[in-house]
Parts: sequence; C-alpha cells; structure tokens
Amino acid sequence: MARFGPALARMARGYEADPDLRRDLEQDMQVALWRSFANFDGRCSLSTWVWRVAHNRATSHMLAHRRRNARGWMSIEDVDLATDAPSPFDATESDRAMALILSIIDRLDPPDRQILLLYLEGIASAEIGEVTGVSPDSVTTKIHRFKTMLTRRFAPGGAV
Repeated sequence: MARFGPALARMARGYEADPDLRRDLEQDMQVALWRSFANFDGRCSLSTWVWRVAHNRATSHMLAHRRRNARGWMSIEDVDLATDAPSPFDATESDRAMALILSIIDRLDPPDRQILLLYLEGIASAEIGEVTGVSPDSVTTKIHRFKTMLTRRFAPGGAV
C-alpha cells in the first residue's frame, strides 16, 4: 500500500466527488487488492494488476452509484465545457485547476475515465490498454483528444 496508496487515493478522487463516499471507495479498493492478491499469478506486472483490480472496483462503485442516481454519463466527444466556469488563468492555485480537470473527468463514461485517470498517473498507453482492454492506439487517440480539449480550455481567454 505504501507504493500505490497515494495513487489509489487520487484514483478514488477521480471516481468519486463525495468525500465520504471517496473514503469508502478507497478502502474498498484496498480490500479488493488484499482479497485478490492470492490470485496474482505474475502474468502481468504488479502495477498492471493493481490498476486493473482498483479500476474494476471503482467501476463497480460507479455503476452502483449510477443505478442509485441515474446520472447521465457522456463520451469524451460529447463533453461540453461550461462557458461560465472560471478561466484557468483566474485560477492561480493548482488545486483549482486540478478540480476543474477532475470535474471534466467526472462527467466521462467509465472507459474514458479509466483511461484518463491512468494517464494522469503516468501509466504508458500499452499498459493502460492492458488494464482497460482498449487497444493502445485507441488509448493514444483518447488521450490526444483530452489533451486537445484541455489545451483549448486552458488557452488564453479560456475558449470553448
């Protein structure tokens, strides 16, 4: 947990906005890792296994939450940034900028969310593809689209 604990906390933050539910999700991910550790057979790297188990648990959490709240997720291509959101140039603290990024990610459907959260953790496209079951080319394309969207959003004037 020392190696992956902070990353799991960030991942939980990406999946759950409510602080109480986020703590529950983080704890659930840790429990899922402990329970399934006996099944780790070394066919993939330890980090790939950790991300896969954590994302599976987070996805289950989201699906349960979705059933409860019937929230409308959208694909990355359909994200419409609010024009009344504060410009990132007005947001001088990095926490505010990260909150904006996480609010965008929070609106994505689970596969896109998984890809972007793993990307933000510095995981390579090939490993993201292994964890999510998406081809590395598709992972690269989705990351490129997300970066392009953020570049437009964070451009002077906050266009889009």
